Amino acid sequence: MKMKPLRLIPVCLMLALLAGGCAGTKTVEKTQSLAATETVQKQEPLIYEGEVTGFSERAQSISIAIGKGEQAKVMMVKFDTTTTGLSQVAKGKAVSIAYEMRGNDAFATDVQLKLAKLPAGTTEIKTPELEKLITTQSPLFLVDSRPTARYGQSHLPGAHSIPVPLLEEKQAGVLPENRDIPLVFYCGGPT
Repeated sequence: MKMKPLRLIPVCLMLALLAGGCAGTKTVEKTQSLAATETVQKQEPLIYEGEVTGFSERAQSISIAIGKGEQAKVMMVKFDTTTTGLSQVAKGKAVSIAYEMRGNDAFATDVQLKLAKLPAGTTEIKTPELEKLITTQSPLFLVDSRPTARYGQSHLPGAHSIPVPLLEEKQAGVLPENRDIPLVFYCGGPT
């Protein structure tokens, strides 16, 4: 008996698929793998923001309090020789810690001080400019916003003690009526 050539085509296709697999599947797998890689690369950095509650060079760890009141929790972040910004870490400082997960541990990659943001319409002046204003006795209203006890220890000449809680409570009521002179605020740290 002779077999017709047309009947052999389905048999050959089946044998080819069994032997070599489907090429289309490999292309789909590669496309899915590339999409997954791109997703991993586009992830937002992991960041903790809060106050440093502990720092240990020996244990190579930073403890940071996140949140306020009853919602607050302390997180532990490890660091190594590749972590940048460690010179800024000190207990009580407000920081932003970028980190990455290595297994089950969070490792700090970068530490930045959290600085106060100036409100719109406010201009920052540097120390030399303020010194010049004070020494030339230029008209200004200088506000020391530190706690009263700190003001009592020492303050800039001509400064008025208006701690932040008092300013929040009384607002414009503690500021001068003359709105034509510059208001200059200073505190106990970098802003």
